[in-house]
Amino acid sequence: MTHETPTINAATRERLGSRYAQRLRKSGQLPAVIYGHGADPISVSIEEKATLAHLHHGQHVFNVAIDGAATETCLVKDLQFGYLGDNVIHVDLARVNLDEKVTVRVHLDLVGEIQNAKLAGAIVVHDHSEIEVECTVRNIPESIRVELDGFEQSVTVGELTMPEGIVAITPAETMIIHVQIAAEEEEAAPAEETAAEGDAPAADGDGD
Repeated sequence: MTHETPTINAATRERLGSRYAQRLRKSGQLPAVIYGHGADPISVSIEEKATLAHLHHGQHVFNVAIDGAATETCLVKDLQFGYLGDNVIHVDLARVNLDEKVTVRVHLDLVGEIQNAKLAGAIVVHDHSEIEVECTVRNIPESIRVELDGFEQSVTVGELTMPEGIVAITPAETMIIHVQIAAEEEEAAPAEETAAEGDAPAADGDGD
């Protein structure tokens, strides 16, 4: 991470269940759980607007201030979405320290244009928008920049230039982006003549 870790406020919650969670969300809070490092899990509510804004900008790690006490450094481990898949309804946070190695999914920032995208009939296919990487918590990037101009037909994970200290876990052969050329319809071949001149057998005739 090349920027300061943001702090979000959290409050412990004793009442659980879907109805209470709905009330929290209506009041601008998100249900969450904090676990890991040998400590008991804690059910909390966190600020929805601030948390989602940071997540939107690729933030993975937060300092969580629980009930106004000392903060805990936490990694976002899982996001639960509503049944339509368009809104976050629950967050799983794991306690971490900045120097431990973790595995996270990081967004790919595609810049420029792959060369064969300029060909007639070219269709650019975006196969993956993020990959899984391993690095220390303090080195988790918001995104990984991919310069497309240097590639002709496709880009795989193994061809990415990874930032220092970051190792790709997604298999090297995984396609990130590639170009397909739309197949042109073959022109119908002109109909062949059914019989060449003189090929048809001549009718027998009597000379009498």
